[in-house]
Amino acid sequence: MNESILDSKKAIVSEISTKIKDAASTIVVEYRGLTVKEVTLLRRNLLKEGIEFKVYKNSMVERAAVEAGVGDLAEALKGPNAIAFSSDAVAPSRILAKFAKKHKMLVLKGGVVEGKVVNAAMITTLASLPNREGMISMLLGLFQAPVRNFAYALSQVAEQKQVN
Repeated sequence: MNESILDSKKAIVSEISTKIKDAASTIVVEYRGLTVKEVTLLRRNLLKEGIEFKVYKNSMVERAAVEAGVGDLAEALKGPNAIAFSSDAVAPSRILAKFAKKHKMLVLKGGVVEGKVVNAAMITTLASLPNREGMISMLLGLFQAPVRNFAYALSQVAEQKQVN
């Protein structure tokens, strides 16, 4: 009986470790004091962006973090926590920080972004970045600006030659 429980716990630790390794972003939050309605709303907001939101025992997450090579994450694992896993490095930070502004009981604690352990301040900083599509459009704008400026300069030269 005890062996099957131990095997079950090992499987859960392995699952969490794999999620931490595979996710671009793993964010730990404390949800103590949120109502069921508020947690349900938060889960819906995260799910819209393809973000998984789970509650695990802290001891299992600590073991999984060590297994995943991010043992420093243990500092964020005090009290009742939930963890958001995402393939997007910025989306969970953005959604959780926005939710925390309206619902003061949600506390950003730390996480792992692109394999690096981050604190709550870094999560807040990440939250201010645009989403993936916004970053791509900004990058495209940067690429288009020189072409647009060159085209404008050519049109000005053409106008000057027509005047002369």
